[in-house]
Amino acid sequence: MSVLDDIIVGVRDDLARRESALGLTELTARLGDIEPARDPMPAFRAPGASVISEVKRRSPSKGDLAEIPDPTVLAASYAAGGAAAISVLTEERRFGGSLADLVAVRAAVDTPLLRKDFVVESYQLVEARVAGADLVLLIVAALDDATLHRLHDEARALGLTVLVEVHDEAETERAVALGAELVGVNARNLKTLAVDPDAFSRLAPLVPADRVLVAESGITGVGDVERYVGEGARAVLVGEALVKDGDPEGAVRAMSAIGTTPTPSTTTTGAAR
Repeated sequence: MSVLDDIIVGVRDDLARRESALGLTELTARLGDIEPARDPMPAFRAPGASVISEVKRRSPSKGDLAEIPDPTVLAASYAAGGAAAISVLTEERRFGGSLADLVAVRAAVDTPLLRKDFVVESYQLVEARVAGADLVLLIVAALDDATLHRLHDEARALGLTVLVEVHDEAETERAVALGAELVGVNARNLKTLAVDPDAFSRLAPLVPADRVLVAESGITGVGDVERYVGEGARAVLVGEALVKDGDPEGAVRAMSAIGTTPTPSTTTTGAAR
C-alpha cells in the first residue's frame, strides 16, 4: 500500500464518522446560508507570482512543522502580505488540520480559501463550501477518471474553483483532458513522498498556455519562486517555508513581488502563461 493509499483509508474512516453525525441532505441545506464563492482566477492570471499561503501544522514527510494554536493569526499575516489565496489543511491524521480551522480562517479574512484535503466523495465538496472554502483540491493520483470528472463537475456546480493536482506525465494528460483550468504540479509524489525538483519544468510544457499553472512543494524562498515563475508558474503554493518563517507577512510580500518588475536574477523563459 502506498503512502497515498494509506492516507485515503484514514480519510474515508473520518469521513464516515462525519457523515453519520450529519447527513448529506442536512449538510446541503446549510448551503443556503453561505455567501457566494470568491473567484481567485483573476489574481492568478495577473502579472507576477500569486502566492497560495498554507496553514500547515505537520506533514507525513517532515512530521511536525509548527505550532499553530490560532490559525486566524497566521492567516491574517498571509492576507496582510498580499496572499492571492490561503490554503487550509483539513486532513486530521497526517496533517493535524480540521474543518474547524477552515471555518475560523473564513471568519477572519476575505482572501479566497482553498480546502486542502484528500477529496474522494461528493460530501467533502459540500463540506468545503459550507465551511467557507472557495477552492478545492482534487488529486489525480487519488481518483479514477470517472470519479475525477464527476467531482470536478460537482465542485464547479457548487461554485468552487478546482485545483487539479498532478505528479507525472500521465496524470498531467488526464488533467488536461478534464479541462482543468487550474493545474498544480506537485514536486512531491504522494505515493512515495519522494521529491522531484524537475517535475514542474518537465510537466509544464504539457499544459496548454490558456490554463493556469501552480507550482507545489519544495519552495523554500524567493529564489525558488523566481525559478518557477520563469518556468511558467502563475502561482506557487507554499506551506513549510512560511509556517517556519518568523515573518510570514514579509515572506509572502517578497514572494508576491516576483515577476512584477524585472530583476537581474529573474528569468522569463516559459513565462508566457
